[in-house]
Amino acid sequence: MFRHVQPIGIFSNFETSILTAMITFFVSILLLVAGFFLYGKFTDRFFGADSSRKTPAEALADGVDYKVMPVWKIFVIQFLNIAGLGPIFGAIMGAAYGPMAYLWIVFGCIFMGAVHDYFSGMLSVRNNGLNMPDITGKYLGKGLKTFMSILVPFLLLAIGVSFVTGPADLMASLTGWDKNIWLYIIFLYYILATLLPIDKIIGSIYPFMGAALLFMAFGVGGAMVVGGFQGSIVMDELSLGSFRNFHADPENNILVPMLFIVISCGAISGFHSTQSPLMSRCLPNEKYGRTVFYGAMIAEGIVAMIWATAAMAYFGGAEGLNKAASEGMMIDGVLTKVTPAIAVNMICNSWLGKVGAVIAVIGVVVCPITSGDTAFRSLRLTLADLLHQDQKPIVRRLAISVPVFIIAYFCCMMDFSTIWNYVGIANQLLAAMVLWTATAYLISVGKPHWMTSIPATFLTFVCVSYFIMAPHISGGLHLDPLAGYITGAVVALALFVFTIVKASQKAKAGLSR
Repeated sequence: MFRHVQPIGIFSNFETSILTAMITFFVSILLLVAGFFLYGKFTDRFFGADSSRKTPAEALADGVDYKVMPVWKIFVIQFLNIAGLGPIFGAIMGAAYGPMAYLWIVFGCIFMGAVHDYFSGMLSVRNNGLNMPDITGKYLGKGLKTFMSILVPFLLLAIGVSFVTGPADLMASLTGWDKNIWLYIIFLYYILATLLPIDKIIGSIYPFMGAALLFMAFGVGGAMVVGGFQGSIVMDELSLGSFRNFHADPENNILVPMLFIVISCGAISGFHSTQSPLMSRCLPNEKYGRTVFYGAMIAEGIVAMIWATAAMAYFGGAEGLNKAASEGMMIDGVLTKVTPAIAVNMICNSWLGKVGAVIAVIGVVVCPITSGDTAFRSLRLTLADLLHQDQKPIVRRLAISVPVFIIAYFCCMMDFSTIWNYVGIANQLLAAMVLWTATAYLISVGKPHWMTSIPATFLTFVCVSYFIMAPHISGGLHLDPLAGYITGAVVALALFVFTIVKASQKAKAGLSR
């Protein structure tokens, strides 16, 4: 029997049905898997993946960034690059909104996130491994290339810095060492991972890190299912009654659009488009694009689904999770407000025992590091593309990397929280821009664009309405929701028209595939 730590104020009317409360979880997992085989295959055929074409890894091999690697290893690297703590912490925070999070994870992942990742990866494959600013410039013009050239480096630097300070703080608390010592250690690893050939460090250690992340996720998922059959764990069921906002502070955390920003990794995340070009330069054949790009996103969606469900199940439902986060619960005799990191530690310890404690530490430390190192590597390559600098000579890699790490180091010494408040919205704004770029590409080759233009329009609406309605602490204007919805709809439709017109003009001007 699993030990279930009870939070303060568990609701007396919480249902204790077993099998019925597992239906949503199982159906969601099955839908995600089916999405890979059905919609993923459709997306691949629609794009026109061609196994006879040479990939950048073959045509431009340099032994540093362009290097053919085994497909299974590329998949693991792509999965870790895009995952990090996103599908864990984001899913736990999103679970506070209730079972509606399940719908966003499942349908967002299949029809938006995986499509976004596939197109960002395959468009890079078709354009010699270029990063998104250059690809956007090709299909939507210099103005939007300039915008992306600012947005992408900002996002990569912010994520890279946060994934230095976060693990350093945790390791300092665990070991008693000074935080600066861990900053130096993590920075040293990031510098090596950024500069050395991709197969030397990233390609060598990522399979082990990937195994740890998957073990943690599927260990928690398996324990939850077993506990469900034994009756010690109850999972929330999606029903008509759960189509509402469960958040403890609904006025400042409006379901639409807040949920779609909080849960990004696991549904759709613009950060992924900065990582896909890394693997587009290692892909041996276009026929593996669906497995690597679409498939890794589906895997992340499964991880997010597991953790969103686990967070609600462990704390007795979304209400219990909100109470634990806002009012706190007794942990070792101390009333403690539960953060995502504390929730992960509690769930792993309770459901996986002593092994769980080790896995929790590995996950919370390793997961951000595996996104931080590739964030800096992607930043180097993005800047190199913009500056047209060949990265095979180590001197040129150093010329870009040294200034980047100097800036990153000083950012770690500052209060980065204000800038970080803008990262969530910047992330989804980037995702919208990538989908608009994919839309322009489809128009340029004479194909229907609805697969990408509809998600792009929706996500643009989300981003604009979020900025209008979000609390001040999140960088928004905090205006009336109706103003946010109307403004979001107008801007989204305007950008839809602009993209269609702009892409059609470029197509008529002779833009080739």
